[in-house]
Amino acid sequence: MNPAENDTEVAETHFKISLAGSGKDFSCSANESILAASKRAGLALPYSCLSGRCGSCTAKVISGSWHYPKLPQSALNKNEAIDHALTCQAVPLCDMVLSLKDIEAVAGQQVQQCDAILVEKTLLTPDVLRIMLLPKTNVSYLAGQYLEFILPDGKRRPFSIAGAPRADGLIELHVRKVAGGGFTQSLFEAGQIGDHFTLDLPHGTFVPRADSDRPLVFLAGGTGFAPIKALLEHYCAISPQRSLRLYWGVRESTDLYLPQAIAKFKEQASNFQFTPVLSEQIDFQMRYGSLHEVLLQDSPDLSAVDVYMSGPPAMIASARPALLAASLPEDRLYYDSFDFAPDVLARIIQAQRVLRNSAP
Repeated sequence: MNPAENDTEVAETHFKISLAGSGKDFSCSANESILAASKRAGLALPYSCLSGRCGSCTAKVISGSWHYPKLPQSALNKNEAIDHALTCQAVPLCDMVLSLKDIEAVAGQQVQQCDAILVEKTLLTPDVLRIMLLPKTNVSYLAGQYLEFILPDGKRRPFSIAGAPRADGLIELHVRKVAGGGFTQSLFEAGQIGDHFTLDLPHGTFVPRADSDRPLVFLAGGTGFAPIKALLEHYCAISPQRSLRLYWGVRESTDLYLPQAIAKFKEQASNFQFTPVLSEQIDFQMRYGSLHEVLLQDSPDLSAVDVYMSGPPAMIASARPALLAASLPEDRLYYDSFDFAPDVLARIIQAQRVLRNSAP
């Protein structure tokens, strides 16, 4: 008997994904996300949270159909969801044509694992820790990207790199203590100078775009300041005359850690402006309210600027439609969104349930 006659394996279905106007296309199987397939093809489509919550990977669908077999999308409203897909979760049902640009600066980057040593640990606020890591091998990344810690059990913990690449090779991270987040708590309480970690980097597409000399606006929510700091270091170094405006939203004034970084930006860039925004504390020397609403009070028309925004998914979800409604072109809004790892989120939710059930 011919072995092929007894072969019941079915060939996997693949579809063609084309990027409109670019001449670029790639193959995507019926069992993988569009984003995963694009990475396999050496392209760099925008993405951030990888959970379908932030919308960074949104693509306008010119033709074709898709579904979300793993995680439902929550970043698009009903109207947007008709002809837009989140590539980090969307799996094609047929050939598709997307209106989406790949990011050439990131395309072809080699992700690598390396061993790194903890060389500095500084408490910036009661719940924000700065750590400095020294990789034992040379690593390459762009301002705004993130790395992942690979834990002994194989789980991963992503953190934005809080600085542009440095000549001394040090990598700066800003770590917020998370109740229920065992890894962050261990860094706060047990992390020691000399500790070794396994890192995987670089990741992410929240990087400087080189196709514009327009004024730049940066919106940072909490420790979303980390990748924004990296981008500002980059632009202060290469375009010190460019208009750079930073809006940093925190709960209270004491959450504005690293004032020395802000002072340095003011020294380096002649057109740097900083606006702190408080959400829970009234301070008559600072602005109060929602981060994007304060920006729109200052600049109701955003048609002439580029915007970089970093913060939790809820911040991104509320700010994005408001900024687009203020005439900001969608292809000039770049954002990075961070969220809890799924297992950490589950522990946080469980802890909140216990507190609610035990309340008098």
